[in-house]
Amino acid sequence: MTVERAYVKSGRNTIIHKEKKFDLVIVNGDNHPKIRVTAFGLQPFKESLPRNRREAKERYLEVVQIGSPDVFGEEKQLLFLQALDGREYKVDYSKVGTKLFVRVHQESYM
Repeated sequence: MTVERAYVKSGRNTIIHKEKKFDLVIVNGDNHPKIRVTAFGLQPFKESLPRNRREAKERYLEVVQIGSPDVFGEEKQLLFLQALDGREYKVDYSKVGTKLFVRVHQESYM
């Protein structure tokens, strides 16, 4: 049984948001800030994480654990997120707390 996801992986470090109904919550290990990918771009995720898939679905979220074997299998230093707003964002976890942490990498990748 395959599970329908609100995102697809591309390459070694790119996540593509594909389902407007669900926001993605990007979790890259315990030490990094969580990021919410919405239809309108990226924002910090300050809420508590859903306890399970059912709770996530009720909150219109999908949690993406970057280090899990079904995603990339390891935490990433550099991540690219393609949002439904037509932009690709570059997330550099070595620059957390600076304005270079999340930047627009490419406008209108579609």
